[in-house]
Amino acid sequence: MICRFGRWVPYPVAAGAAALACAAAPLGAVPPAAATAVAAPRSQVCQSARHPKTAAKMSRGILDAVRDRRGQTPAVAVRVDDPSRGINCWLHVRRHFDAASVVKTIILGALLRKAHTEHRWLTRQDRNLAWQMITESDNDAATALWNDVGMYRLHRFLHLTGMGETRLNPAAWGMTRITAHDETVLLQHLLLPNPVLTTRARRYELWLMARVIPAERWGVTAGAPDDFTAHVKNGWAPLPSWGSPWWINSTGCFTHPGKDYTIVVLTGGNANAATGIRTIEDIAFRINRDLDPGAGAVVPYATPNPSWARPDEPVPAPSPAGRGT
Repeated sequence: MICRFGRWVPYPVAAGAAALACAAAPLGAVPPAAATAVAAPRSQVCQSARHPKTAAKMSRGILDAVRDRRGQTPAVAVRVDDPSRGINCWLHVRRHFDAASVVKTIILGALLRKAHTEHRWLTRQDRNLAWQMITESDNDAATALWNDVGMYRLHRFLHLTGMGETRLNPAAWGMTRITAHDETVLLQHLLLPNPVLTTRARRYELWLMARVIPAERWGVTAGAPDDFTAHVKNGWAPLPSWGSPWWINSTGCFTHPGKDYTIVVLTGGNANAATGIRTIEDIAFRINRDLDPGAGAVVPYATPNPSWARPDEPVPAPSPAGRGT
């Protein structure tokens, strides 16, 4: 690993190389106190040495939003990382969820890494497919790039970024298993210089995430300050073997000179797409409001879109064992 801007950045080190101490934790690291508490909600899911009152208020808001929806969304994970204020939140960050179209940010990251190792930039076809996959969540484009990158390079990308908790599903990319911890690690690799993605690659992926079509910009953008740029990727799909409760996920970076932060909210077991979206926006609105209480904000609760009633990626039939493969 190397240390940049007070953070560890994963980097392959030759055997026997000496490790130098860094004053901060690895990208996406969960401190011992948080790691022991992710199994169940607690009164203080957010921490900050510099802003303890804000962290306490955010903790109450997140848990209140989760309790309000407990009967409808039994599974919720939240991860917030705001280095400029020193505020971090962890709730069930190691719990696995089906990714749905959130996996498309991984596909693009692996594609950009592949092009870099081949000493080239993306082809015109690559760029066209990437635009469709990220800004419109196009499934055919995602499948084409998933197949082009290949499982070896996808696994290699996860290894290089330190996303060791992500479980790719070769049979159905939308059923890749993700955690809030690993999704935050990926977002941090888009925001911070690192040896895995070049500056051009990081800026390109963030640029696409900032241009997601309005109908798909719901979720963690709720309540976001209007002077920040929101880079978002969401996913929504029913799990076929569970009577179609929906997995609804939202991930995003919010950038402003010197004030970048990330929010990841993953949910499972929703009765429908709108329920999961409302849960995520309840949580995100409280987070964004508390981080910038005086800022103008995006109004929460996007107008329901007809596309919410359809899966956002191909979902296979249940396996004989009762779970989709």
